[in-house]
Formats: sequence, C-alpha cells, structure tokens
Amino acid sequence: MTKVIVFGTFDIIHPGHLHLFKEAKEYGDYLVVVVARDQTVCDIKGRDPVNNEDVRLKNIIDLKIADKVRLGCLDDKYQAIKEEQPNVVALGYDQRAFVDKLEEVTEDNTKIVRLAPYMPDIYKSSKFRHSE
Repeated sequence: MTKVIVFGTFDIIHPGHLHLFKEAKEYGDYLVVVVARDQTVCDIKGRDPVNNEDVRLKNIIDLKIADKVRLGCLDDKYQAIKEEQPNVVALGYDQRAFVDKLEEVTEDNTKIVRLAPYMPDIYKSSKFRHSE
C-alpha cells in the first residue's frame, strides 16, 4: 500500500480542492487528508475560517474521496506525518506553511511532491469568502 497525505484548510470546497485530491491519489492507493485546526487557520491566515473544523472535517468525509480524514494537531504541526508515516507528502501549489521541516520529519524514502494548480485564478478559497 502506498499512502499519500495532503494538508489544508478546505474551508469552502471547490473544484480546485477536488483536483488536488484526485491528483494526490495518483501517487498512491490510500489517501489521508489532514484538515487544519481552527486556531492554526487563524494563526496562518490571520482570520477565522468560514466553517469551523468540525464542519470542514465532515465536508471532506462526505466527499468519500479520502480513505482517512483527520484533524491536524495544535501543538506539533508534523504530528500527522509522524503518526501516518506516508510514502508521499503531496503539497498544494500554494502551500507554504509548515513545509520547511518536512524532510526532517519524514522517512528517508518518503517522496515530497508539489501538486499542480487547477485554474488558480478562478478556484482559490479566498475568492469564495463573503465580503467582511
């Protein structure tokens, strides 16, 4: 079994997310999706997500595209990698947070890939947020 892991906020699900999941699945046969905690989203993006972590988690589960969906860890952002021990860490094209220590926390044979964007000028979560 080849396990692939992806991370994200996944606040308002759109075709770009579906493309990310589909592309990640091409690297293996078991997909783990890690949904960012509300506090982590706030810390990184400087704002609360539209949907709370429980809703975002359920929305990913309801897609039935991932073999496992879980919340990230508040303390150790790399805990999911340590616990899941993926063969592939698939990063979104614009993912910048918590990527600096990936090579330190993954096994030597873990592949780290950067996935291609899918119409980023149209399908970016920030474009779907309501005006504040």
